[in-house]
Amino acid sequence: MSSQVAMSIMGSGEFLLSALMGTIFWKRGLQRRFPAMGTYLALRVVSTPILSLLFIAYSQPWGGKFYMPYFFLFWGEYMASAVLVYFICLEVFRSALASLPGLLRFGLVIFRWAALVSVIVTFATLPVSNRGLYLLPDIGVALMRSVSLLELCLLAFLCLSMNALRLSVRDLAFGLALGFGIMSSNDFIFASLTARFATLTAPLQFAYESVILISLSTWVVYCALPEPMRKPVVMPVNSTIYRWNEIASALGHTGTQVAVQQPANSFFLTDVENVVEKVLNRNLKGRESES
Repeated sequence: MSSQVAMSIMGSGEFLLSALMGTIFWKRGLQRRFPAMGTYLALRVVSTPILSLLFIAYSQPWGGKFYMPYFFLFWGEYMASAVLVYFICLEVFRSALASLPGLLRFGLVIFRWAALVSVIVTFATLPVSNRGLYLLPDIGVALMRSVSLLELCLLAFLCLSMNALRLSVRDLAFGLALGFGIMSSNDFIFASLTARFATLTAPLQFAYESVILISLSTWVVYCALPEPMRKPVVMPVNSTIYRWNEIASALGHTGTQVAVQQPANSFFLTDVENVVEKVLNRNLKGRESES
């Protein structure tokens, strides 16, 4: 079996797994809980066969005219996927911290600032030499790299706080974060290895596609299996996470203004008491002398 045929089979498997994932996802009504994930799956299912047909046509001797449609569709879908993955991270974060509204609101503010910083860094680090259409790949790769870092940070956060959040390993929010974390790690490893070992591009491409299939299979399993009931978050009043949730809830809210009086110095109060006592004694002695 040639490498081209094997890659075609793996690409077909990726499309079938994406279609199966989308079917289960929409059949169970999970798009109401994760609407951005539903849009991401729909985009993946629709764009994959179109891109495959355009690539096959472009690879033919007479297919030069298909280059521009393939170029715009590929990088447009790539940048749209980066934006959708960002909103999927927001949905996963909301689902994981639904029982802690203070920390949830504070975390969403951090997510928005991270997105703003990522956009600024993306456009500030674009190569000056590239102009015109060749800016699209640079923008797409930079956006996806920023979103991949966000995915890894989200997965690390969920792994470290699962006990505190009463989050099960079988929870769908964790499953989505796990799949995206595997994909982002795969992207970083593939990019670093291909830059060092140019002669191993074909084997690395097989490994890269295999990890993508594993990620999609993980999502299919999480969507197909019944999700356990979320345990209520019960914590003592003096617990750290409860205090942080209360502090985060108080941030940004303006309540009733209270004038706080600074406590006086005890030595000053003692001196005042002594002066008052002397004045009272002097007045008493004056009245006795008059009488």
